[in-house]
Amino acid sequence: MSRCATVSRSLDEPVSGTAATATTWLLLEQTGPWGVKALTSSHLDPALGRALEAAAEGTGVRIALIRRPGRHADSGTPAVRHVYVAHTVPGNVWLHHATTRDPRRLLDLDFAALGAGDHRSFGSALGGRPHSGGPLALVCTNGKRDRCCALLGRPLAAELATSGVRGIWEVTHLGGHRFSPTVLVLPYGYAYGRAEAHAVKEVLHGVQQGRVVAEGCRGRSAWERPGQAAELAVRSATGEYAADALSVVRTDGAAPRWQVIVAHSDGRHWRVIVAQGASLPPRPESCGASVLGSPARMDVVAVHALTAAGLAG
Repeated sequence: MSRCATVSRSLDEPVSGTAATATTWLLLEQTGPWGVKALTSSHLDPALGRALEAAAEGTGVRIALIRRPGRHADSGTPAVRHVYVAHTVPGNVWLHHATTRDPRRLLDLDFAALGAGDHRSFGSALGGRPHSGGPLALVCTNGKRDRCCALLGRPLAAELATSGVRGIWEVTHLGGHRFSPTVLVLPYGYAYGRAEAHAVKEVLHGVQQGRVVAEGCRGRSAWERPGQAAELAVRSATGEYAADALSVVRTDGAAPRWQVIVAHSDGRHWRVIVAQGASLPPRPESCGASVLGSPARMDVVAVHALTAAGLAG
């Protein structure tokens, strides 16, 4: 038998399990303007961009370009680029940093290993080491991808940087334009929507304490969308906000309904029922959209705390 902890709980946007999905993030500094598909339409060699996309495909690694907040006129190619890689799966969370003069060296990385949480190739190929600073906050600002990101994201990144917050970068694409400005925080990989500077500062303070701030959170990128919604629902039901306390261990079903098993590091488990719905009333899905739409959302129907017998069943 299982005990029903929460029933018929609907998670309102932006807490709806719609964050970008990746177990591992690989971030390469690239100054100047970005196009719609930044890896192949920026000042990065497009042949290298295509090769990196192919190398990462199916590995769980998501590659994004980053740049410092500020003006982004054609300033040429940076002599030395920052490179970060972060693995976001609980129990093996890490953030490493390197610099390189030749971004082609990223092709020497073992992408499958990085996606599985093994950082050794980052050290051997790029001389990478554990990041010694605080968490990173990546603010989506790619206006070529969607105007929302430029109109709302760039002012947020600038405000955070000018107020002295460390670890702020602009990033090419996080998804969820309708939630702009959107922010991804590493190393844990939680995404936030409709972010404001004071809220981002609170999130970063929480990360330094190993804690998740739930308000505005869209989910952890390590999980697929049903799992993102399920994990957040368990946090809400239990008041557990330690970043690495919860893991999504199994997802059964298919759209529009899933059963997700969420586990606590202390041995407790929950079965979460997640249903795919539509965001209503119809609305523009981005700043540049003229047609109204009803984007998909993840709604949590129920959260059941499981006994050992219920888990076995």
